[in-house]
Amino acid sequence: MRRLVWFYRFCSVSLITLGLILLLGGAGFRVNLTPSEPLGLWRIVKPNRPILVGDLVFICPPDTDAIRKARARGYLRFGLCEGLVAPLIKTVVATAGQAIQISDVARVDGRPLPHSRVSRMDGQGREMTPYDGGVVPPGTVFLHSEFPGSFDSRYFGPLSMDGILGLAQEVWAYAP
Repeated sequence: MRRLVWFYRFCSVSLITLGLILLLGGAGFRVNLTPSEPLGLWRIVKPNRPILVGDLVFICPPDTDAIRKARARGYLRFGLCEGLVAPLIKTVVATAGQAIQISDVARVDGRPLPHSRVSRMDGQGREMTPYDGGVVPPGTVFLHSEFPGSFDSRYFGPLSMDGILGLAQEVWAYAP
C-alpha cells in the first residue's frame, strides 16, 4: 500500500511539473542552462520595432553542417528548433551591410568587438573553423556573446532574421 501511495504522489508531482513547463513554455518562458548568458528563467518578448544592434535575442539557428557539427560536439543544447537544437540567446552586433573581419578577434566595420577572441581549438583540443568574414547579407544578423567559450557568429557566420523568436528578457537569473 505504501508503494502505491508513493507512486501516486510521484505521478502527481510529475504531471504538475510537466503542466507547468508546458504552460510557461507556451507563454514564452525559457530556462537558460548555458554559460553564454546568465543561468535562469528568461522570456521571449515579441519586438514592436525592427531588431537593432545591441538587442539581445532568442534565435533558432538553421539546420546547417556547422550547426549539426556543433550539436554533435555538445556546443548546443537539445531543443525544439530545426535540427533539434535549443534557441540561442545572443546579442546582435552587426546587421545588413556591415563588414565583419575575423582574425585573432572579430571586428565590425574595422572596430574590434570586445571579448571576441577567436579560438582555433575547443576545450577538448578539437579544431574550430572560424567564419571567413565579409559583409553581413540583407535579412541576416551577426551575433555575439561575451562569454569566452561562446559558440556564436564568429564560427557559424550571420544568421537569418527569420529565425529570431523575439527579444530575450531576463526574468530571474544567476550569473556565477
